[in-house]
Amino acid sequence: MNADPTTKYLAAYPLELRAQVRALIADGRLGSSLERRYPERHDIASDGALYDYVSGLKSRHMRSAGPLAKVLYDSRLHLTHQALGTHTAVSRQQGANLKAKREIRIASLFRQAPAAFLRMIAVHELAHLKERWHDKAFYALCTHMEPDYHQLEFDVRLWLTGVEAGVLGAGASRGR
Repeated sequence: MNADPTTKYLAAYPLELRAQVRALIADGRLGSSLERRYPERHDIASDGALYDYVSGLKSRHMRSAGPLAKVLYDSRLHLTHQALGTHTAVSRQQGANLKAKREIRIASLFRQAPAAFLRMIAVHELAHLKERWHDKAFYALCTHMEPDYHQLEFDVRLWLTGVEAGVLGAGASRGR
């Protein structure tokens, strides 16, 4: 276990807040706190169901964005890229036309995450279809698609901190 489990996902937050999170971890209350706030789980286990889910969000909020070629869970993301999701837009020329193939990959640990956390990651990656950088326009689009985006992003970081600290399993509380 990391000496300071809040370093990886909460490093940009104030020391006082990180101290509160460390106290929740030490008291064994982080998991139960998150479970009370996010009791709803999702049943999106397959890549096909994930594609349908993300495509549904896209059609509700981003009709003008190009189609998605692929949406899938990726077991390598969390470990190799230090990312929870990725988006790619691979362009290739086909005759006189330029074709773009858009893909979204979401870390596999979100198969067992609360439903709101999966939605936050999907919204984040969809926003990158229009806004490349994490700037004001990007976050405005995220909050357009998910009004509680900023709170969810923080709570995802809390959840990941608990998973990383070994006090909260990804999905270990499912069914309780």
